[in-house]
Amino acid sequence: MQIVVYGRIGKKKDFPIIQSFFDILAEEGINAYVNKNYLESLKGHIDFKNDVGIFEGYLDFKTRIFDYVITLGGDGTILNAVAEVRDADVPILGINLGRLGFLASIEKEKIKEAINLLKTGRYSLSERTLLQMESNHPMFGNIPFALNDCTLLKRDTSSMIVIHTYINGAYLNSYWADGLIVSTPTGSTGYSLSCGGPIIFPNSGNFVITPVAPHNLNVRPIVISDSSIISFEVEGRAENFLCTLDSRFETITSDFQLAVRKCDFNINLIQLHGWSFMHTNREKLMWGNDTRN
Repeated sequence: MQIVVYGRIGKKKDFPIIQSFFDILAEEGINAYVNKNYLESLKGHIDFKNDVGIFEGYLDFKTRIFDYVITLGGDGTILNAVAEVRDADVPILGINLGRLGFLASIEKEKIKEAINLLKTGRYSLSERTLLQMESNHPMFGNIPFALNDCTLLKRDTSSMIVIHTYINGAYLNSYWADGLIVSTPTGSTGYSLSCGGPIIFPNSGNFVITPVAPHNLNVRPIVISDSSIISFEVEGRAENFLCTLDSRFETITSDFQLAVRKCDFNINLIQLHGWSFMHTNREKLMWGNDTRN
């Protein structure tokens, strides 16, 4: 078995867990390639029992065969890994070294069990829809897609903005707000949820449009088909606005005409036996743990 281990920057508090993780890989005879920046941050702190290769990025998927990508970090680390995996069709498993972790759902105490389930094939693949951004100006280089969400936001302390929104060319609404989120089902437990959006099951075939601090209180999140093309025109008192795809952002102006649609490829997240979307939500949101019930 050959895997990519993807992380951002190794933190001192996580070094014992990371050491244990690489020890388990060595015991199981699993060959690991580690992304360059993460490997540099681990040198001098982690004793690698076996040699590890260097993962350079997306093009490595074209020249080498990898069975899985395992991320060490939080949900943000998975989002970064998705930007590297793209359409390579290599499934991703997230080990949570962060805090909440809806996507990186494997807790550090369960690493050995998770690797065993992975090696013995006791898992299923959860196919996740992505959003793709289209614009009349070049944006986001070779990665104009997002697993979680696309957002349009005001900058800093500027006044609210107006986002004229259309679905399949038909006028929907002009949102007077601090911003607007278009979320996939995967992203429905992220920024959209904190702004009052609903939780959507992964294979429901929907997108969620959620306003951020809307001026009109009767403006609510709406759920639409993921076959829709959602287009925007943005205006406001300020000249510049922010457009984000997951953790990446670009500055735009009112000259930009934007649209988002379902991406042509999907990402596969590994769902180990005993873990599920409902189980993760119960654990992370502490459903049923309220002692007042």
